[in-house]
Amino acid sequence: MEHFYLHRLGPFVWEFAQGVGIRWYGLCYVLGFLVGYQLCVYLAKRHLTPLKVENVSDFITWAALFGVLLGGRLGYTLLYDFERFCREPLSIVRVWEGGMASHGGILGLVAYTYYYAWKHRVSWTGIGDGLVSVAPPGLFFVRIANFINGELYGRMASVPWAVQFPSELREHPELLEKTPFVNLAPDALTALLREGGPDSAALEQALRTVLPPRYPSQLIEALLEGVVLFVVLWLMRTRLRVPRGVLTGTFFILYALLRIAGEQFRQPEDFNYGMPRGVFLSFFLIVIGVLFLGFALRRPVYEEGLSGSVPRNSKP
Repeated sequence: MEHFYLHRLGPFVWEFAQGVGIRWYGLCYVLGFLVGYQLCVYLAKRHLTPLKVENVSDFITWAALFGVLLGGRLGYTLLYDFERFCREPLSIVRVWEGGMASHGGILGLVAYTYYYAWKHRVSWTGIGDGLVSVAPPGLFFVRIANFINGELYGRMASVPWAVQFPSELREHPELLEKTPFVNLAPDALTALLREGGPDSAALEQALRTVLPPRYPSQLIEALLEGVVLFVVLWLMRTRLRVPRGVLTGTFFILYALLRIAGEQFRQPEDFNYGMPRGVFLSFFLIVIGVLFLGFALRRPVYEEGLSGSVPRNSKP
């Protein structure tokens, strides 16, 4: 299996001390927020969102904290890691270990934008349409971080672009039983793999013989949820005249469909009613999206930058 890529990337951009430093996971979240901010400013300047330019930075900051981070962490804890939370309640604050659920983050943003719209007396669906138009780059960066961390890897595959993930040894340490490295912890293995030298070469040969090649599902999902979703929503926002709420509904439906497609390449972690949990939860997003579309088309109101037909802060 020499022709497959052996994953050897580490979680740190820069490690100051053992286990302490700037992680790719955190950096990718920051990049997502920065890109979202710039895109949101672009929309505000062209009156394609009810937000004013001077309010974008505060909106993005609080959306990141209360929507994405809090919602994503709560979603992961309740949906994927509830047993650990019952044993170790403080595990909910260990965000540096990873563990964020995109479904939870999306619902967290729904709740935050509703509160923001109510407090500032602006259109909730208008705020939502702008936010979903700039959110996919954040999804893209997070999926890239998932790949760098070697987490959420894909199903076994034999395609030339398959990847062997040493992080799989955390779940299946028995794969090393017939190698000289059986007593090394997974993190020590990946560190040794990156160091180079004779031991590193021997370890690489051993890992290549025991690790199954898998789809790089993180990169597939980055393409689907990050690139495809962004192109569709951005073109709809900037090129088409659609009622408020249509983009939000489209986001929920299209994200769910692309997530279901991406799950076909991803190694399932948990199941609900015989379906991977990511697929199961996506059906609820489709229902929410249909409801948004129904309300949007029932009473169509358009953004000022597209038609000049409504005041900036008119509702819904």
